[in-house]
Amino acid sequence: MRRIAPLVCALVLGFASGAEAQSAAVSDAGAQAWVRIFAVASHPRCTNCHVGASGRPAWDGLGYGATKLHGMNIVAGDSRIGAETIPCRTCHIGAAGPNDRPHAAPQVDDAWRLPPVELAWRGKSGAEVCAQLRNPETNDGFDLADLIDHVRTSEFVRYGFEPGAGRTPAAGSTATLAKDLQAWGDAGMPCPQD
Repeated sequence: MRRIAPLVCALVLGFASGAEAQSAAVSDAGAQAWVRIFAVASHPRCTNCHVGASGRPAWDGLGYGATKLHGMNIVAGDSRIGAETIPCRTCHIGAAGPNDRPHAAPQVDDAWRLPPVELAWRGKSGAEVCAQLRNPETNDGFDLADLIDHVRTSEFVRYGFEPGAGRTPAAGSTATLAKDLQAWGDAGMPCPQD
């Protein structure tokens, strides 16, 4: 019996340290996934529309200058579609198209609009955006599965990665972003401030 007890202890300790190593690996993978997620969320292709209450979309980093608001003094207003001033659909085409002509009106098979105010990312840190995305009260009511589904099915997200000729895309793809969101979620949605 005395010989069995040390063996059992060694097995238990080995299992525990193996589980701890696996947990640490998952946590590290989640933190690394967040870095890649934020690289996409902070890209001008995303932050130019994730502008919050100002309702002022931007053209930052898209060849118009470092920090430049959308031309024509566009304000999407409370409606988020520009109903109070100039509707987004005045210039942006709400139908599928190749987007093969640089600087032509962009086409997406959805109604053009800005994201909800609570999804403002422009000018925010990785810690702020992370806290926002993991909280359904500040991310338009999405849980992790909803976020992943949104990334996989939203025409606007797809357009961010495939904006067409002469336009700067966000790095990666919808598939890569969905995979990173899953890894981040599997790790418990860690944020830089945690």
